[in-house]
Amino acid sequence: MDNKEIARRFYRLSALMEVRGDDPFRLRSYRNAAEAIEVWPASLKEIADQEGVAGLQEIPGVGKAIAGKVVELLSKGTFDAWERLTAQTPETVLDLLEIPGIGPKTAALLHQRFKVSSLQDLKTFVASGGLALHALTADAKDLREKAIFGVLRAHLATLEPRRR
Repeated sequence: MDNKEIARRFYRLSALMEVRGDDPFRLRSYRNAAEAIEVWPASLKEIADQEGVAGLQEIPGVGKAIAGKVVELLSKGTFDAWERLTAQTPETVLDLLEIPGIGPKTAALLHQRFKVSSLQDLKTFVASGGLALHALTADAKDLREKAIFGVLRAHLATLEPRRR
């Protein structure tokens, strides 16, 4: 596992934490560490092998806890905090963020209120009339949600041509 792959895992961790509404200071620390790891000139694997956690802590933004997660990631291919988080909120929720107009709050709304946790779930939800049915409920009186659903409809219409 190279530095870019390690950084990607920490970027994804911070994004998943943001979707969940977790502590913004903690998610920022993971994001800052990811930024430093991504451009660090030396291999984190070599540093971990030769100097352990103490050597990794020389990287700006990498403290003892994150260094420990890096060591665990290098040895196991994952780390416990990631496994616990993805057990509660699937990693596929992050795929929703790739749709223009969907940010962390919208992804959280879709996941928490409608149990949409992947692009396939979103397509199924829309195809089954979930957006249309929701638009008729009192919940849809929130203008922000109506705007979100408009963006979703527009984007999904570009993904698959309409069948006539």
